[in-house]
Amino acid sequence: MYAVIKTGGKQYRVQVGEKLKVEKLCVEAGNELVIDQVLMVANNDQVSVGNPLVSGAKVNATVLSQGRHDKIRIFKMRRRKHYQKHQGHRQYYTEIQITGISA
Repeated sequence: MYAVIKTGGKQYRVQVGEKLKVEKLCVEAGNELVIDQVLMVANNDQVSVGNPLVSGAKVNATVLSQGRHDKIRIFKMRRRKHYQKHQGHRQYYTEIQITGISA
């Protein structure tokens, strides 16, 4: 059984027991989380596709940790113009583990 969920403006295909890093959520580590924006649920040959969401479907998850990804370095340069710009960015994330899918 798997589901397609939407969180943080992105879509993820999830199964029970899977760990994934999503955009930062304001939930403490160790707490339970219920994601109700489910776009699709599939159980063997039975597929339920929402329009846009599947009504009554929920995905339960446990928050494992909060953190930041590795630094991405941004370098901009204009040739022959004596212009260089260095910049870095570290995106916040929330690591969750899927504990259950209900349709």
